[in-house]
Amino acid sequence: MPLVESRFRPPRWLHPGHLQTVLPAAFGIGSRAWTPSNLETLELPDGDFLTLAWGRRSVQRLAILCHGLEGDWGAPYVREMARALEAAGWDVLAWNFRGCGPVPNRLLRFYHAGATEDLAAVVQRARRGYSTLALIGFSLGANLLLQYLTGPFFAHEVQAAVAISAPIDLRATALALDQTPHNGIYRHRFLQTLRQKIRAKDRQFPGQIDIRRLDHVQTFEEFDGRFTAPLHGFASAEEYWEKSSALHSLDRIPIPTLVLNARNDPLLTPGCFPEALASRHPLLHLEAPDSGGHVGFLSSPRSQWTATRVPEFLNLHVP
Repeated sequence: MPLVESRFRPPRWLHPGHLQTVLPAAFGIGSRAWTPSNLETLELPDGDFLTLAWGRRSVQRLAILCHGLEGDWGAPYVREMARALEAAGWDVLAWNFRGCGPVPNRLLRFYHAGATEDLAAVVQRARRGYSTLALIGFSLGANLLLQYLTGPFFAHEVQAAVAISAPIDLRATALALDQTPHNGIYRHRFLQTLRQKIRAKDRQFPGQIDIRRLDHVQTFEEFDGRFTAPLHGFASAEEYWEKSSALHSLDRIPIPTLVLNARNDPLLTPGCFPEALASRHPLLHLEAPDSGGHVGFLSSPRSQWTATRVPEFLNLHVP
C-alpha cells in the first residue's frame, strides 16, 4: 500500500508541533463532552478489573478506544473521538487501563505499552454484543493496539484499526523524552503522575516496592528500569522497550490499519515512520502529515481533524 498523502493542512499559525500538542486542552477540545450511556466493571481472570465506558445507540458496529499514557476514558481526545464516531454511525466503548481513572486497580502491577491481554479481555467482552469491531488507539494505546493485532489474542471480529501518534519504537521515544530539552515539559508531567502511582502502590502493598529516592527519578529510562519493567515481568527497561514495541511486528498486520503520525510530533523519532514497510504491505496505511504534533491534529482552535479522518477510514474499510 503506497504511503497515504495526507489532506491535513492546519492554519500556518497552528503548524508548530509543540502548539499542536499542548493547545487542544487549552482550546476546549472535548468540551462538547461525550457522555457514556453506562459504566461497567469488567472482572479479569487474575482478580483485577477494568472500567468500561459504553456509548450504545443499538447500531451493529462498535469502536473500541484505547487512551494514552496516564489518560483514561474521560480524556478530552477520547471524548472528542467518541462523539465523532457516534455521529458517524458507531457505538463506542472506551476503557481505562489498569490503574487509570479514579479507582486504583487491585494488583501490584498496573498497565504498560505491551499489555495486550487486557485489550484482549475488552475485545472478548465486546464480542458478546457485536460481530463487527474496530480499534482506535492514541499514543501508548496506539502501540498497544498494534501489538494486539499481531499477537496471539487477535479476534477476527476486529476488522479495522487506527493508531494515532503511535510511539512504535519505545526505546527511541523514551530517550527523546529524556534527552531532548524541549520535551522536558512532557517528561515532567508524565513522571509526576507516574511517581504518584508508585507511592499509591507502596501504600497498597507495603514493602513490596523499593521507593527510596523515588523523587529523584527524573527520566523514563530510570522509571521504566526501576518500576515498569520489574512490576510487569521484564528484566530491564531495554527488555521492556524491545518486547513491547510494535515496530518489530508491523509486517504481520492482518487487517486494514491506519498509522497516523505527524512529522513534527515532538515525541516520535524516525523509527516511528516505517515508510518502506508501508509501501509494500497491502493493509498497512501510513499517513504522515507535516503537522499535527502529538495527539493534536488541530484544524482550527476547537476542531481536531482526526475526528473526521478516523470515521472516514473506518467507514471505508468496515461494512
